[in-house]
Amino acid sequence: MSEAILIPDERLAALPPLIRASWTRCATLYRLDQNEQKSPELLCGAELRQACSRVGPLMKIAEPELDRLHGIVSTLDYTVLMADAQGVVLANRGDYPLEKGHRRWHLWPGARWVEMEVGTNGIGTALVEGKPVTVHMEQHWRLGLRYLTCSAVPFYGPDGRVAGVLDASSTRPDPGGRIAVMMEAVLIDAARRIERRSFLEAFRNQTVVILGETSEISLPMVALDEARVVVESTFAARSMLGLSETSASVCFDLGTRSHGVPDFQEAERTVIEGALAMSGGKVSPAARLLGISRSTLHRKIRTMQHQQIPQETLPAAKHQTLYQPA
Repeated sequence: MSEAILIPDERLAALPPLIRASWTRCATLYRLDQNEQKSPELLCGAELRQACSRVGPLMKIAEPELDRLHGIVSTLDYTVLMADAQGVVLANRGDYPLEKGHRRWHLWPGARWVEMEVGTNGIGTALVEGKPVTVHMEQHWRLGLRYLTCSAVPFYGPDGRVAGVLDASSTRPDPGGRIAVMMEAVLIDAARRIERRSFLEAFRNQTVVILGETSEISLPMVALDEARVVVESTFAARSMLGLSETSASVCFDLGTRSHGVPDFQEAERTVIEGALAMSGGKVSPAARLLGISRSTLHRKIRTMQHQQIPQETLPAAKHQTLYQPA
């Protein structure tokens, strides 16, 4: 194995934190030669078809979102890519005049953008960090990739695990990188849309509840069966409820007093009961768990008490949206 590569401290300090961490991995863990002219591995047609089949319904769900993203970024000379959780590009959207350049740079289905093989790049680094990342030109580890700019955002599947990455890349980036920074916001919105649609589709026969608002990539959503038992939750909901990301299943009871699909008030009460149970009946921690203020939670509790709901069945959540199957 080659020796670790020394990078001047001042050069590392000038990099954004996520890029700095990636460069450190490339130098000390992967020990990649910056000057090596190595392109991403390309899968054959059969391997690509297998990779597409592994993501299942997500491919069909993501297609309209890829088209929408392309409509937004194409005028800026960007192409849109969707990769799986292994960094393999499954689909792309780009304009025909740029197709030759995209193929040359492997911004194309079948390319495997893995950080430990290619070095710092949008797709591979976003997968390692689990966060949105923009890699602008000279921030790429390998010198041969420093004509590219790519912004990438992971997106989650209905099981709460990373399902893949959305990426917007350009072979003609603006030198200042101002456009690339805006790309992250566009991609985050698209990642949420894909997660929401895939979760609703996966649990179309259950009641799906959104547990408040979030600024993160993932939406806090849970699926309830007829007995008000949580049968699955998104990544954000698992974090909110203090569940392990690697849990094989969720399946716990948020409290039920009737059968059938709940109305909105019942769903509100159900969610807040779970929050209060996990916080030991303390209002302040429950409010933080639900993403609302303590005064809002107190107000909702008083409202439910006036509706003659027993005091021990305290209810509510802010901006909660209930989806019921048709």
